[in-house]
Parts: sequence; C-alpha cells; structure tokens
Amino acid sequence: MKPSKNFRGGLSVPRVIFPLLAAAVATAFAGGCAKQTQQGGGMSALEVGVYTVKAEPVTLTRKLPGRTSAYRVAEVRARVNGIVQKRLFDEGSQVREGQQLYQIDDASYVAALESARASLARAQASLVSAQALAERYSELIKTNSISRQDYDNTIALAKAAAADVKAGEAAVANAEISLSYTKVCSPITGRIGKSEVTEGAYVQAGTATLMAVVQQFDPIYVDIEQAAGQALKLAADRKSGALIVTPGQAAKVRLFFHDGSEYGHEGLLRFTDITVGQSTSSVLLRAEFPNPNGDGAMPGLLPGLFVRAEIIEGTSPAAMLVPQQGVSRNQKGEPTALVVVSRDGMQFVERRTIRTERTIADHWLVTDGLKAGEQVVVENLQILQRVGLSVPVKPVPAGQSIGSVPVQAPDAK
Repeated sequence: MKPSKNFRGGLSVPRVIFPLLAAAVATAFAGGCAKQTQQGGGMSALEVGVYTVKAEPVTLTRKLPGRTSAYRVAEVRARVNGIVQKRLFDEGSQVREGQQLYQIDDASYVAALESARASLARAQASLVSAQALAERYSELIKTNSISRQDYDNTIALAKAAAADVKAGEAAVANAEISLSYTKVCSPITGRIGKSEVTEGAYVQAGTATLMAVVQQFDPIYVDIEQAAGQALKLAADRKSGALIVTPGQAAKVRLFFHDGSEYGHEGLLRFTDITVGQSTSSVLLRAEFPNPNGDGAMPGLLPGLFVRAEIIEGTSPAAMLVPQQGVSRNQKGEPTALVVVSRDGMQFVERRTIRTERTIADHWLVTDGLKAGEQVVVENLQILQRVGLSVPVKPVPAGQSIGSVPVQAPDAK
C-alpha cells in the first residue's frame, strides 16, 4: 500500500489502519474495565452500578382521553308560528336567563287574546243571570209554585254557565301564553352562538324551528373514556386492598391539553356510567371543572375540546419501581432485568424475567419477578453483555460506577 504524505511533507499511516486502531483501543478499554482486580489477587470482578429495589407506597394515576362538554345546553326553538320581526342580541355574546332574544309578529295573538277575554266576559254575564234565576226558583220550589222540572233545568243552566266561565278563563290563559311566546327569551344564562334565523324568516311551532343555542360553560363537564377492563381491574384492586383510596382522593381529576400543558384548576369526578359502550367497550366517567373564564370574552375551556384527564387510582402500599435503563426485553418480547446473586462466596449476575405494569416517570412499576432488597444492574450493561454473565461482579450504588450516571428513584406520592 502506498503511504500518504502528511501536511509537513512526511509519511503518514495509511487510512485503513485507523479503524483497526480504534477497535483495538475500544477492546483495551473494555478489557480494562472487566479486569478490575480484587485485593486478594483472585479472579477479576467487573464493577457495575446497581439499583436496590425497595417496596414503598406510591400513588398510581392514569391518564385517559376525554372531551369537554357544556354544563347546560339550551336550544332556543319557536313555540308559535309567525314572522321574526327583530333579533335582540349579538351573536357569541353573554345572555342572561329570561333575556329576550327575538320578537315574533304578535298581531294575531293579541287579537286572539282580546277575543278570548270577550268570550270570558260573556260567559261571566250568563253565569250571573243563571245564578240569580236559580236562587229565585229555589224559593218558589218550596211553595210548589213551579214544577220540579223547571227548577232542575235552572240549576243545570247555572252549572253550565259556571263551566263556560272556566272554559273562558282557560282560553284567556292559553291566549296569553301564546302571546308571551312571541317574545323568545333565553332559558338559561350562558353564551349564545350564531343565529339560525334572520328578520323576516317564518318560524313554526309544529316543526319547532331552531333559532339559536345557548350554552353554559362555567362549570364545564369533561367526559372521560375508560376501558371496561381497566375499570374492572381497578375495582378489584381496591376491593382486595392492593390499592388504598383515601376519602376524596379518587374524586380528584387533573386536566392536560394536547401539548402536555396542565389546566390550572382541579376537577371532581361526579359519576361513572353503569353501561359499557358497545362500539368502544369503554365506560364513561364525567368530571366537573371550574371554568371561571368560560363566560367571558375569552373562554378558558370550550365544549368539544380534546383533552387528557388524569385520575387517581389509589396508593399501592408496597410498589416496586425499577429504572427503565435496567429493564430490557428478550427475543419473546418479555421484560427482563439483570439481578445480582451470590454463588460460592462471589457475586454474579443472572437474567430474570419480570412483569411490568406501567411506567411512572422514568421507572417501571414491577409487579412480579423481583423482591425488595434485590439489586438490579442499571449501569455498565454494555460491557457486561460483552464479557458475558459468567464473570463475577462488584456491585456499587448507581452513580458511583465507572462512566456511570446518577439514578434516582421517583418520589413516592
């Protein structure tokens, strides 16, 4: 191979030699780490950083998808037929309960009310006459001055006149109600959306023409979807004591937006539905959140917003957490960990299959395969894999081994 010249004009090492030199240096470094000699001069031991497994109480939470929905929704619909004369609100504004929103042409309803009142007055006059005649006949019947039939007819006429008065009063009340419906008012306090009708539009009571929608945002609901299997397991764990729930703890809910930011107010879980959705196989949970800006110009939360709700499942009294860097997977996809064991007065490492349930921060929650007090290798794993698991090891606390980084357990909530 023809050597190349360096920038001083001399000869340099051929470029093909550099990869060989790099591999040799790496091998020497690995060998040096693997041949840390013990004081007795016996078999060399590899120094590894370990994490000691502890059983400690940890509060378990779960984030579930959800959507916001208005606390109250009122569809303002026409209850009489007529032409819309006026719209008395600004779209998107805040309206009060009882505030008039529309005015429907009321001319025909005013005339109907006057007619009903006139009919009532006529019925009342007839009643007065019938009652007076019945009183006179009641005296005459005592002296047999009139026939019994005439007396009975007079009493019947008085009762019919009284019934006509009642019917007239009902007709007047009905006419007054119909007239009041020409003034379309908001049934609740909230924010009103766009108007579905304009001035001059003809609305009908028969089809209940939709005119506008008013929604109350403060407070606001969050409808949460939880898998039915998770809900059943959660109930079983609480019943068996695997999860302990303090009074009021399970009702607290935190809210997170799509970008991961947290909503500034804590909510309360109001109820859990008793029916599992056939299409989603999930159970509906409804939480209530304060939304102090929901009725202002810039709402804090709007209905239909996709969010993630964090619920508190309970406190596991003896949870075991292992740093994620100490857990890998075998060819079957099962989670495994390298655990320090003692044999023949020396310490070695064995690969053990474990069961993990979920991640908590940068740790795995281990439910099977490990015991409190055991040491899991979390540092110098690559060197250990290279030299093999049959070499003796010298466990040191994580963060103190060569080339290690600190490993800390998450704070128990």
